Amino acid sequence: MSIIELFSGCGGLAKGMSLAGFHELALVEFNEDACHSLRANFDPSIVWEGDVRSFDYSKYKNVDAIVGGPPCQPFSLGGKAKAHNDARDMFPEAARAIGEVKPKAFLFENVKGLLRPSFKSYFKYIILRLTYPEFQKKETETWQEHARRLSNIDFDSHRGTKYRVSYRLVNAADYGVPQIRERVIIVGFRSDCPNTWKWPAKTNEKGNWKTLGEAIQSVPTPVRRPPSKLWDNILREGARTYPGHTGSPIDQPAKTIKAGAHGVPGGENMISFPDGSVRYMSVREAKLIQTFPDDYIIHGTWSEAMRQIGNAVPVRLAKIMGDALFSALGECNCQ
Repeated sequence: MSIIELFSGCGGLAKGMSLAGFHELALVEFNEDACHSLRANFDPSIVWEGDVRSFDYSKYKNVDAIVGGPPCQPFSLGGKAKAHNDARDMFPEAARAIGEVKPKAFLFENVKGLLRPSFKSYFKYIILRLTYPEFQKKETETWQEHARRLSNIDFDSHRGTKYRVSYRLVNAADYGVPQIRERVIIVGFRSDCPNTWKWPAKTNEKGNWKTLGEAIQSVPTPVRRPPSKLWDNILREGARTYPGHTGSPIDQPAKTIKAGAHGVPGGENMISFPDGSVRYMSVREAKLIQTFPDDYIIHGTWSEAMRQIGNAVPVRLAKIMGDALFSALGECNCQ
């Protein structure tokens, strides 16, 4: 089954979807370093580096699904939370892609902040845009005017392309990821496809969450000059605690690894040991916490690599959601 992935980052979602059996037709990403990472782990010919607003979908036919993680900064609890006033809000581009390609299904991931009460009206608008993706916003319209126009459409009588959309807040730790990471998953199926989507059951409850220590137990303590086979297990010095940045206890799931709007927030990307000491995670350790394969290559400096990892969908969570999507699409007989 084929997919186009938007806002691919360094490829966490793409890797999980690949492991679930999907064939990537295109990986669309703006960041240069992230594109280097994608080319190192996937067929370089499918990596499209540039602004998604310039991407041409006309050559892609009969695509099974569009997936992606639209930039989360407009809705992040740790960011400026400007939503539709933030130029990085790419949900309109997600809707454009769906409207032009008309895939059987789509799956998008975003931060928990998308569900905060102050965004309630705009989130409802996002769902409406994804439900009726052909009804693009006019240049003269405000998003509120567009929302009213969309809300007046009757789903049952509408003859154009339309999608049944559902969403759920999930915690990656409930699916075997050694990290507390709450994310909104939005799934839609074209109305002519059977309604066979089932949300995956949790694989790990709170009592048996995997810990940070379990995730990195195979990795030696980082050093300044690691051997070549552990090239990304470099020690970064200077870790310290301060209010709000106390590190992730090694005997618990890691706190959410974050990219940060103003550089990497060191507290979330430090390991806290029982003796009170802390140190920064190496890139290799952060990869494993995000459930990337051990041999997955992330390009860039420590800060840039951690930014990519912090923006990624955990590979294990992506595979579990991908398995469910693959199964549901397998029961479709729509064209």
